[in-house]
Amino acid sequence: MSFPLFHRPGTVVFLDDDPDYLEMLAVVLPQDWHVKLFLRPAQCINYLLQEPPFWEADAWNQQQLVDQWREGKPLIPQILGYWARYTERYAMTRVFVVDYSMPAMNGLQALAELVEWPGSRVLLTGQADEQIAVQAFNRGLIDQFIAKQAPDISRRLVSAVSHLMSTPNARHAQTWRATLRPQHSTLLRLPSVARELAAFASKQWSEYVVIGDPFGVLGMDAQGAVSWLQLETPQGLNALAELAEVEGIAGAGLEQIRSGRQLADIELRQALGRAQPVQLMPAFAMGQNGELLAALFPVPADEHNRARIQGYGEWLRRQEQRKVEG
Repeated sequence: MSFPLFHRPGTVVFLDDDPDYLEMLAVVLPQDWHVKLFLRPAQCINYLLQEPPFWEADAWNQQQLVDQWREGKPLIPQILGYWARYTERYAMTRVFVVDYSMPAMNGLQALAELVEWPGSRVLLTGQADEQIAVQAFNRGLIDQFIAKQAPDISRRLVSAVSHLMSTPNARHAQTWRATLRPQHSTLLRLPSVARELAAFASKQWSEYVVIGDPFGVLGMDAQGAVSWLQLETPQGLNALAELAEVEGIAGAGLEQIRSGRQLADIELRQALGRAQPVQLMPAFAMGQNGELLAALFPVPADEHNRARIQGYGEWLRRQEQRKVEG
């Protein structure tokens, strides 16, 4: 599935024995990345080896949400609670970038110490090391390799890391796929739908999850504001209008729903246990042939969660400034 069902930011770790190179990276890398810079292999390896238990705990927490949904507990408030409780999820390293040529331990030797670490790996090489990097890539030991001598090294490095940061985590995808109906999965696999959803998500949120009950995307921006992208098929509009009529929508409002010009947040309200009046929002098409309709609704957090849910941008501002460790 080309549109990831689950996405969130994370940390990027760099290991290089050249302090000037690390200082350069600290300047040229995007400022909205959380970056850790290491000079010493042993210190870096020790840092990364502490992470697998946290990855396991996070995967277990996500699976618990789905298990409780199977027992009848709505997903949306569970996800909001997960986001509020576990801000340390942003600290987990998504991508490790290591220089091959280091005197005490080369890059592949460092990676060999990280068999249990689950993130993506990028090897930086000199000209003499490129054949070794090709062999490592073909053996599945690394996800990318980049020549340090390349004139556009900064652009290539940012592009490679960005791609790996957006690559779906197979375990997370499997967890959340279980909430989707077969027709949902089929629609999300349509190239035009996946492409338009990905473009929308990248502009709207720093973190999101796709669920099937109700069907849509729950996302949060860098400031911690949460919104719900409701997804409906044209065939489901009459059923949605019938629910809206039961909830007190009449006349022109019902016609707007039946014609696909507006959607109603009935299932969102039910999931949150809210008694406020139904809200209608403008609908827009997703997909080359309008296979899906979508409407974006703000998710009003209660005061308890409003004080606790922290977006990635706020978390990033609270971290220490980029510095070279060691």
